[in-house]
Amino acid sequence: MAESWVNSAESLGADLHLELSGAGSRRAVLMRALREAVRSGRLAPGTRLPPYRSLAADLGIARNTVADAYAELVAEGWLTARQGSGTRVAQQVAPVAPVGRQRTPARAGRPAYDLVQGRPDPAAFPRGAWLASARRALTLAPHDAFGPGDPRGRAELREALAEYLARVRGVRTVPDRVVVCSGAAHALRLMASVVGGRWAVESYGLPFHRGLLADEGVRTVPLAVDEHGAKVGELGKVRAVLLTPAHQFPTGGPLHAERRAAVVDWARSTGGLVLEDDYDGEFRYDRQPVGAVQSLDPDRVVLMGSVSKSLSPTLRLGWMVLPERLVDDVVAAKGEREQHSSATEQLTLADFITSGAYDRHVRRMRRRHRRRRDQLVAALAERAPHVRVSGIAAGLHAVLELPPGTERAVVKAAAWQGLAVEGLSDYRHPDVPADRHDGHDRRDGLVVGYATPPEHGYAGALDALCRALPPE
Repeated sequence: MAESWVNSAESLGADLHLELSGAGSRRAVLMRALREAVRSGRLAPGTRLPPYRSLAADLGIARNTVADAYAELVAEGWLTARQGSGTRVAQQVAPVAPVGRQRTPARAGRPAYDLVQGRPDPAAFPRGAWLASARRALTLAPHDAFGPGDPRGRAELREALAEYLARVRGVRTVPDRVVVCSGAAHALRLMASVVGGRWAVESYGLPFHRGLLADEGVRTVPLAVDEHGAKVGELGKVRAVLLTPAHQFPTGGPLHAERRAAVVDWARSTGGLVLEDDYDGEFRYDRQPVGAVQSLDPDRVVLMGSVSKSLSPTLRLGWMVLPERLVDDVVAAKGEREQHSSATEQLTLADFITSGAYDRHVRRMRRRHRRRRDQLVAALAERAPHVRVSGIAAGLHAVLELPPGTERAVVKAAAWQGLAVEGLSDYRHPDVPADRHDGHDRRDGLVVGYATPPEHGYAGALDALCRALPPE
């Protein structure tokens, strides 16, 4: 009785379905079937093919036929062969779009370079140090860490944050006034549900945050900004004001000392509330960071922060430092069970902070980001000296000032260079129309996230950026 192919010693590789049909030799028919499988996308770039002995046994053809077909397709560039890695579909082979769908042009696909702000390089995450903290945290975790969560957050993390923020940002608080959340968006939702009413926001800021507040029933009115931050002297009848005092997002100016004092005076005299988004407060490069506005009046200022810029947004860990009168209301708004932040990750972050690993990581990233910003400034000085970098040396992004009327064209030119980057107007409040002259700044610019690219891709990203900039 003939041996079944299922039990054959040669049939030990991965399965591969091929239709061997049409005229020609067995080798030609096999090569045609393999090319078609690659063209259609059924065999993706990098896919490992079965060993030729295994495929020959499966198809019922001679081993030499398969070996010759593989060798010729390697020579043509369809396949690659490497000792110890087997035969694979070549990485550069692009599949043909399926019937009925238009093939997407290469330039419309994923950009080769990414300078969109807001994301630190994922490769910079301190995996070893984080893993060490996770092991210690899990080893020492009390049993209640694996039960229902405290809506305020783990006590270990709140204590660590109170000490760290006091030491690094000058914050005046105690652990009972710290509430853990999953990031700035979560904090804003909670504050919107508790405070409500009408808020003033900076005329440039994250559209996502404005949309989130609108969904919670909060109407926002724009507050003009200049090189000294928000013009808080223009605050009208609002219940709260949302600011980025350490490093105005995205224009880059810090809130001037006189304005810091003025906004606290406004809150005291009107009963209003200041919400301080301290999104990248640790990352200032030209001098030591200025302390938080919260330190001027802990009963009138809510400080919000997270690890999304310093570690990773995927951790979903943030915090609010609250006036005592708001703690119970915020906890009630969160609900009885913590559903956003993992207790084990909270314990890990607490250990990461108290062990000193967080300080070491921030200092390391501060040097890295400063070097990145210096490279950006140097590239512009050499290739586009007419383009100025505005704002202070801080954070993970910079704004490049452009000639009036050129922003959209430059963003489009960048896309043709394979570069993703955003225009400054994308962040402008919709209630600041471009055809009015009411003190709002409407400059053209690019928001360049210099922390985003991996190390090996940063030089290429800067080159693509410079090619997209308008001539002098």
